[in-house]
Amino acid sequence: MAPLRHAPASRPRRNWLLGSGLIGARWAFARSLAPGLPPLLYGCDRGKQGFRAIDITGADFAKGFELTDHLGRKTRLEDFSGKLLVVFFGFTQCPDVCPTTMAEMAEVMRRLGPLSQQVRVAFITVDPERDTQELLSHYVPAFHPDFVGLWGDAEATARTARAFRIVTQKVPGKTPGSYTVDHSAGSYVFDRRSRVRLMIRHGSPADTIEADLRRLLDER
Repeated sequence: MAPLRHAPASRPRRNWLLGSGLIGARWAFARSLAPGLPPLLYGCDRGKQGFRAIDITGADFAKGFELTDHLGRKTRLEDFSGKLLVVFFGFTQCPDVCPTTMAEMAEVMRRLGPLSQQVRVAFITVDPERDTQELLSHYVPAFHPDFVGLWGDAEATARTARAFRIVTQKVPGKTPGSYTVDHSAGSYVFDRRSRVRLMIRHGSPADTIEADLRRLLDER
């Protein structure tokens, strides 16, 4: 999944729904799913099941992770078994993509009502150098109390990003600590059996995400 570039911290936030960069990122991601997936998934067709997001059922990646949550607990993908899990990679100093995605997922949880208890959202930091456990413990639950922040050291972060086909690139700032991180902006959805099922495009509206999650929750 191709990364989206962030505006430097000193500039105003940009609308990532504009321009061709996002379209290119989506297409690059779809093309990256080639191994083991039928070609029809590359397009915008909703498919036979009617999902609005990209259906990646059967993908040979995103098989798991072993990280630490914002409360200091060792956490694996299997720990979310029995619930739907939405996974997003980002960092707390992200000026645009990350807060808008997290806010959108909070709106999805609100729309789901009582069903939101069967859904979890995990924010995996791509900036382990600055995103400490304490910082994640304040940032992530601020969007929703059931959201989980996940951290790993540099090696674990790189390994997890590779496993999920997430592309990241550190972009130097004016000072050593003012760098930003360009990163892939889509979100992954796992079903109750911890199988990756969907890739939500960045900028997808809350109602379409809600519809997809309800469809997965209806599966038996």
